[in-house]
This record gives sequence, C-alpha cells and structure tokens, in this order.
Amino acid sequence: MNLADKCFRAFLFDLDGTIVDTIDLIRESFRHASREVLGRQLPDEILMANVGQPLMTQMEQLGAEKAKQLYETYRRFNHSHHDELIRPYPGVGDLLGALSQRGARLAVVTSKSRDTVNMAFRSIPVEDYFDTVVSADDTDFHKPHPQPLMLAMRRLAAAPGETIYIGDSPFDIKAGQAAGVRTAAVGWGIFPPQRLKELEPDFYFEKPDEILKLCP
Repeated sequence: MNLADKCFRAFLFDLDGTIVDTIDLIRESFRHASREVLGRQLPDEILMANVGQPLMTQMEQLGAEKAKQLYETYRRFNHSHHDELIRPYPGVGDLLGALSQRGARLAVVTSKSRDTVNMAFRSIPVEDYFDTVVSADDTDFHKPHPQPLMLAMRRLAAAPGETIYIGDSPFDIKAGQAAGVRTAAVGWGIFPPQRLKELEPDFYFEKPDEILKLCP
C-alpha cells in the first residue's frame, strides 16, 4: 500500500518493544527465572521467542511442569527491577502527541496484565495519549487471536478498514491480519526485521516519526 493512499482514523499499538523499551527488563527476567527454576540459563533466542503472548503462555512453552514457578519467579524479578531497566523510546512520546493533535484515536493492545501495564505507565507517562487500553485481563483469547483488537475497535467505534495495528512481534502482525486491519511492524523492538517482514505487514518503520505518514 502506498502511504499517500491512506489516512487511518484508529491507531492500535502494542506496548512492550513498541511504546516502551522493556527489552532488557524482559530478557533479564527470563534469564533469572530459567536459572532459578530450571537450573540453567536457556539461550536468549529460546527465552524471547514468544514475547508478545501472555506471560503464562510463554512459561508453559518453556517448561509446562514448572510453568507456575517460572511465572512467579519471573514476576518477582521483573517487578523488583522494573523501574531501573525500563526505558522510553526516543520519539515515541512526540509521535503519540502528534497523532492525538491530528484527531486520531489511539489504543494500546497488549498481552501484559493490567497491573504491569500500570507499572509501565508510571515509569513512562504516556497513558494520557490513549483513549483505551486492552490488556490480557480484558479478553478470553489473546494475540495472535484477533479478539483483543476487535475489543479495542469497539471501544474506539472504529471499523477495520480505518484501523492499523502497530507492533514489534510476529504475534502482533498475525493478530492484525486476523482482525482484518492493516498492520505495521517496527524496527526498534525485540524481533529481528527479517522475521517480521516474512509475515508481510503492510508497512515497516525504522523510526517512530515515520508513522506520521499514515496520518498526514
């Protein structure tokens, strides 16, 4: 799709790796949990492979029999080191402000639980830019299932044809495609560009300000 051909009304964003930089926080939390519970540190490519899905789902894939212990150990480390390891992405706050000023409706659609979303917003104060937040607590199904995106669109009174979902993971792209919206992958998140581009998102952006081309 040519950028000049479309101006979107509703912008749905993933949170981790898209709006806030939690890459180090997530990686170190996984490393700690695997060492403490499994007795070994798994390779990062295994630990990070399913980031973008609910945390318990990720832990079940790492070790089904010890998923609950992995989950609890991860959460304890994550919460205690949250504020020191979370970072803002340069330019994202300016992007959100500009989209709001241009009349776009904004939402976060994330697989994080609401309590950890609140922690992120306390550290990186961008919550006021968003008209709604859909967390893992709000739906029965999660990305790559389209239900979270469909809920966000209902809350924004937006149709799929005027909506785009922007994220950094394969699960974001698959969820957007399943929901019938346009998709955009970003190059500053957790997953390598090639893995994202293989899924054929409608757009790929290297810098936050490039997204403004979708709402001129």
